[in-house]
Amino acid sequence: MCAVAVRLLPVTGASASLRGEGVPVRLCASGDRASYLAEIQATLGTGPCVTAVEEGVPVLACDLTCGADAGRWPFFAQQATAVGVHAVYALPLGTDAACLGTLDLYRDSPGGLSAPQLRTARLVAGVITVALMALPRREGAWLDEVAGDHDEVYRAVGMIMAQLRIGADEALARLRADAFARDRTVQAVAREVLTHRRHFGHDGGPGP
Repeated sequence: MCAVAVRLLPVTGASASLRGEGVPVRLCASGDRASYLAEIQATLGTGPCVTAVEEGVPVLACDLTCGADAGRWPFFAQQATAVGVHAVYALPLGTDAACLGTLDLYRDSPGGLSAPQLRTARLVAGVITVALMALPRREGAWLDEVAGDHDEVYRAVGMIMAQLRIGADEALARLRADAFARDRTVQAVAREVLTHRRHFGHDGGPGP
């Protein structure tokens, strides 16, 4: 469906993510750049995707190069524009009562979506929602595989909590900060923590 969205809309990439406990779970992406931007939002914990999940409404960041959108998510905007993405449109997956995740659309030039284009984007998001909600339990094993990397994040957060004697939210924030500072994904740093190649000492900082 991500590839379909790119064909139907004036965008250059698309990704879909499920809502996770603190970290979005990427389901699919139309290409490497879309995958990278989905992972960056998961690492930073901020961006149009994260805001759309939190608020349960479409978030249309029409110009990440300057102005209000760039100021709203400054770190994400910097990463997005660095790879040539200047606008992002995030649409919730799910119902009014429950947001399951988001469909994220990426564009290489600033600008918004017309009313017909926004309706098409909502239609694609609706099709993804129906497919997810209709998925038989026995055929949902692939979702477990998709979520595997994020289980590693939760386990790493637990280890950081024990190492620093801090709460889960602060431990996740420390993990994200370390990943961003070293230009890594949060999943990559989590694996380092789990394999004892990265340790968060009592001085509050990570060690080798």
